[in-house]
Amino acid sequence: MKILKNIFKYCLTLSAFAALVSCDDYLDINENPNNPTEAPLAGLMTNSTYETAQNVFRLGSVTSSYVQYLASPNPSGSSDTMEATSFDNTWASLYSVMTDLNDMINAAKESGANHYEGAGQILLALNLAMTVDSFGDVPFSESFNFATLTPSYDDDAELYNKVLSLLNEGVSNMSQETTLPLGDDDFIYSGDPAKWVKFGNMLRARYLNHLSGTNAYDATAVLAALDSGFESSADDAQVEYFEQALNPWANVAIRNANLFLGGWISEQFIAAFDGTIHGVEDPRMPLLIGATSQGEYIGVKSGAGRGDAPESGARSTLIEGQFYTEREGPVLIATYFEQKFIEAEAAFTIDKSRSYQAYLDGIEAHMRKVGVPEAEIQAYLNNPEVSMGEAAFTIDDIFEEKWKAMFLHPEAWVDARRFNYQYEGFELPDNLNPDLNGQLIRRLAYPDSERSRNGSNVPDVTLLDRIFWNE
Repeated sequence: MKILKNIFKYCLTLSAFAALVSCDDYLDINENPNNPTEAPLAGLMTNSTYETAQNVFRLGSVTSSYVQYLASPNPSGSSDTMEATSFDNTWASLYSVMTDLNDMINAAKESGANHYEGAGQILLALNLAMTVDSFGDVPFSESFNFATLTPSYDDDAELYNKVLSLLNEGVSNMSQETTLPLGDDDFIYSGDPAKWVKFGNMLRARYLNHLSGTNAYDATAVLAALDSGFESSADDAQVEYFEQALNPWANVAIRNANLFLGGWISEQFIAAFDGTIHGVEDPRMPLLIGATSQGEYIGVKSGAGRGDAPESGARSTLIEGQFYTEREGPVLIATYFEQKFIEAEAAFTIDKSRSYQAYLDGIEAHMRKVGVPEAEIQAYLNNPEVSMGEAAFTIDDIFEEKWKAMFLHPEAWVDARRFNYQYEGFELPDNLNPDLNGQLIRRLAYPDSERSRNGSNVPDVTLLDRIFWNE
């Protein structure tokens, strides 16, 4: 049955990819009237849910070096040292999905398919927010009508208003009855509208919480949103992969085993999990990363490379078959454990007791998610370094434990910037980009493709210019 389901998913994906060819019909001079020029809703839904998960991976693969989960085995690796790299493919992937979602929303409105419209609005909000969180001001209002090939850039703060508006509209649409329900074309929830509503509310809490460093921050609004969000890890938004399309982190591990190097673990990650920094060994480490050939956990100093250990197996890496690297395992988009850490942060100055319990619940939820045995969960939670008591509990404890739980997820970089990279033991990488003047990166550079095609509109910023919520 599982094999049949996977084949069915694969066929749906292929049909969606084929349909997407026609999404560029605005560039065609000669149009064949016998070929459809609009992708069907089901095809757009299949592709958009799948590719949204891929975008979470794509951004995570960029940002995991910035937050020192991963480190290059080669000295002065561009990600480790925070160079002004051009992420053309990542930018194109984000805009490709947003274009499809815009098409799906418009087609759904015309046909009265409000659940497709609602899911599209929620996913569009997510992809737009990921783009803004990475680049700042980006094209949006002029990006999808093809009236211009040089769309203007919208203000990042105004785009966040659009994100929140889309989430409100999406939740409203998903809360109503429909004549055309979602089904297996939905790779995230298999058509369950109640879970889409929770997902939309959880994302609303996430993006409202990003405003913590601004005058617009409203902790009570964050808590109100998450009160209607996920109720357990069973509500997690994730895409599970299948035989014909392997989990992308599994692919990283497989390629590394074949000596196409990637997925090497940073010293900072090891020190945070082995007790060096926090004084308690974390039982999650052997479930997340691989040991060396000697059974030890040894990381790579960010920016320095593997040093005197050139041989395979001398440093810890991602290895196939663990929670994040199962071939048919999930890419996590938004989770209950993330929501609990959001709750802990938002409640900290309002209801510290609630905040402390949410912090502990977030740790426990992540441990259960990745498969830590029950006895080891309780031992970790009972350690006084973790359960320090409400009086000694600080906002730093929330950020430190959330960093551990958000392994490989691009949200970790949002948190790192909001926290000003103040994680215990966090050091500047070796060979840091000199243009950063001893500071840490705050945004991605605009891609070369955008500068060449739309250069007159590209903002003049540096890697140190901050996104509006981090100013």
